[in-house]
Amino acid sequence: MKKNHKFFSNLAFNLAEINLGKTSSNPSVGCVVVKNNSVISSGVTSINGRPHAEFNALNRNLNFKGSIIYSTLEPCTHYGVTPPCTKIIKDKKISKVFYCFDDPDYRTYKKAGSDLKRNKIILKKIKFYKKDFYRSYYLNKLSELPLIDAKIAISKDNYTINKKSKWITNARSRKVAHLIRSKYDSIISTSKSINKDNSILNCRINGLNNNKPDLIIIDRSLKLKTNIKLLKIASKRKTYIFTCSKNKSKILFFKKKGIKIIKIRELNERKDFIFLIKKIFKLGKTRILVESGLIFLEKLLKYKLLNQLYVFKSNNLLRKNGHKKIKPFYIKKCKSNNRINVNLDREELFSIKL
Repeated sequence: MKKNHKFFSNLAFNLAEINLGKTSSNPSVGCVVVKNNSVISSGVTSINGRPHAEFNALNRNLNFKGSIIYSTLEPCTHYGVTPPCTKIIKDKKISKVFYCFDDPDYRTYKKAGSDLKRNKIILKKIKFYKKDFYRSYYLNKLSELPLIDAKIAISKDNYTINKKSKWITNARSRKVAHLIRSKYDSIISTSKSINKDNSILNCRINGLNNNKPDLIIIDRSLKLKTNIKLLKIASKRKTYIFTCSKNKSKILFFKKKGIKIIKIRELNERKDFIFLIKKIFKLGKTRILVESGLIFLEKLLKYKLLNQLYVFKSNNLLRKNGHKKIKPFYIKKCKSNNRINVNLDREELFSIKL
């Protein structure tokens, strides 16, 4: 039975990962329905968060009586935009529900059991190894803060800038970087980084081309160039500039491009960064990926505001063509137990928990 738990729960998490970062303030949940030891239906939380995974899995013309559900998260019990998932579970006469994480939302937390028990449905929490899967959701609900991760590319000799090219890593690593982007609802960068690379910061990978995470640009003095490529698609996704500037003509120019201008205080201290992050969270951003230069990144590291750092390590030495090294402390963290098992054509990817 434990082997079955692991197998079907793993299927549910694979489903949940599909819409990770695309379900607004709701968590991405995976649900698998099993009958006679075979999967008869499945569902994932829809884009923008509605309907929920259990509803998507059970809202079909099938005989679900006596079936077992494997869900990544405790089924919701409260009425909101839609009825609770426990209602359709009861209506479809499910016999057992196994789930992996409690829902930290006070309206549901550990309430599904008593709700389902009245209909003689067994609810049981099971252990599962993906302990960080709902890290962002727990942060959102319990601390009212977004999850903030970052990624960086370094050469074999630990430089972060290639003087002769905008790229440090190879094409395969860059594809994986786009895949990582797709797991976040927004990207933070700086005007300095965008101006230098003329980057678009979208997901240029087959099947994910239409996935454009919202873009947040930190531009205290409004130095963002007016002829960069991303301005051509700024109106096709939510784009924000956070600035201290009062330059009316530039503010008007960016507004006409469909960019929202948000005023912030100077980013001099940790409290200023906290103020910035809370403003971003109030915009509904729950999972953020930072793609910036070392100056902004090291401020976030210094103030302990990052949860995870992805490090793409090239197999090439830059030597005299290299500029700006990452701190040795983070290089030491790039150990075999932090390596992500993915084929990057002789390059490596590390995930450092912070």
